[in-house]
Amino acid sequence: EYIIRVQRGVSAENSWQIVRRYSDFDLLNNSLQISTLSLPLPPKKLIGNMEREFIAERQKGLQAYLDVITTHHILSNCELVKKFLDPNSYSVNYTEIALQHVSMFFVVEPLKDIGWRIRKKYFLMKTKNQPKERLMLSWADPGPDKYLSDKDLQYAVKLLSSCSHPYIYKITFATANESSALVIRPFSEKGTLKDLIYKAKPKDPFLKKYCNPKKIQGLELQQIKIYGRQILEVLKFLHEKGFPYGHLHSANVMLDGDTCKLLDLENSLLGLPSFYRSYFSQFRKINTLEGVDVHCFGHLLYEMTYGRPPDTIPVDSFPPAPSVFVVSVLESILTCEAMKNGMPTVSRLLQMPLFSDVLLTNSEKPQFKIPTKLKEALKTSKECIEKRLTEEQKLIHQHRRLTRAQSHHGSEEEKKKRKILARKKSKRSAYESGEEHSAKYSNSNNSAGSGASSPLTSPSSPTPPSTAGASSIPPAPPPPPLPPAAPPPSTEVSTQPNPQPDVSASRGALLSSIQNFQKGTLKKTQTCDYSAPRIS
Repeated sequence: EYIIRVQRGVSAENSWQIVRRYSDFDLLNNSLQISTLSLPLPPKKLIGNMEREFIAERQKGLQAYLDVITTHHILSNCELVKKFLDPNSYSVNYTEIALQHVSMFFVVEPLKDIGWRIRKKYFLMKTKNQPKERLMLSWADPGPDKYLSDKDLQYAVKLLSSCSHPYIYKITFATANESSALVIRPFSEKGTLKDLIYKAKPKDPFLKKYCNPKKIQGLELQQIKIYGRQILEVLKFLHEKGFPYGHLHSANVMLDGDTCKLLDLENSLLGLPSFYRSYFSQFRKINTLEGVDVHCFGHLLYEMTYGRPPDTIPVDSFPPAPSVFVVSVLESILTCEAMKNGMPTVSRLLQMPLFSDVLLTNSEKPQFKIPTKLKEALKTSKECIEKRLTEEQKLIHQHRRLTRAQSHHGSEEEKKKRKILARKKSKRSAYESGEEHSAKYSNSNNSAGSGASSPLTSPSSPTPPSTAGASSIPPAPPPPPLPPAAPPPSTEVSTQPNPQPDVSASRGALLSSIQNFQKGTLKKTQTCDYSAPRIS
């Protein structure tokens, strides 16, 4: 068994442990084979699989496997991986819940796993009046950014069916309650813009369609220009209406002939997380829903140009593109400099050479009337969404700074610097303590004599002070040496010597006693020698 510590976000408090066996990893890996990705799961071993060295090696392999699937943008968001790492939060069967809410409709079949969201389900359905016409029903429950009241949410969702715009996909029916929303649209056999780029079948599971495309090929320049211009026009329309979106990606753009039409306007009303949130939450300058839409447009434009998503964000060098104008737009959105300076506006992008000369032939007049009261509620909801994003970005920024500081503190170069600094500090403290010790000893010698002073020689062998009337007495032996001090004594002599400790006073008295010693003061003694042999 292997214990896995899982953490959501940057807070260590939001972490837990799960226990998994190798067979659980193997089962997960088999389920992920639908993606056709080559994942680095360590191989099975039937004999010797309990040896310590093998277990340690397998543990490293399983860690590498987890690193791959949790850093892959699509795999990390799929239900299989989330259930494996967080079984308690994803134990509910949302397909069954959704079926309970759509039972009044003629459901033909569930479109299993065609989307990436766990809590959003899709069904193919038909109506009594037109049994041959196929419709797509989507059901979802509210997300963490749902700030509209239940009443405003129901009203706003119902209003979506009245929206008429040449680049917004038509909604035939929409309703919501306090726990979920249900939207019905015509089903398109052609699929989405992502299906066109990846040459995928619309009904296939998300993992199968987009994880590992067989052929990577971008769109033609004219398609990029037309589709890009159409998407920017509808974003500009929504921004002017004060309608928050924030959910642009190629799978949310339906193709109707040569026209791109935006999907899933209900997502922002329900407060669902964006497909690219893990990217733009890293950059504090992308702090408005308008900026989020522009950033997501950069991802979409890259995908249209190169036939695949960017490997990393930010992107500092771009492969050859059909036009330099494409690269100039990408550089204004996806580079490190763009992340630091902030996103350009949609109006600014429309003025760039890639899109400014595109002629739009659709003459349909947009219509989307939002009552003033609902506009205020949408504005408040938008501000709350942006505030939560800003707070999350702040936490991520602080965590990254702390991680960088810890990494720098633990680097080999920094360790060497700290060792050198510690040595210097140690030498300095030894020097200062030596000076203090020598000064004390010097003061001891000066206070021991009768007032006459003699020059110092060295701390270990001081010359005893001369004493009047002691010329006939041979010089006394030097006192026992003091422990040597590292630096030489200070040349400065204090005019008021510090009071000496008891040890120095007794040493001075001993020296004086030795120097004043006189033989005449000794008493004569008689010695009885018993060492000679005695004969009895």
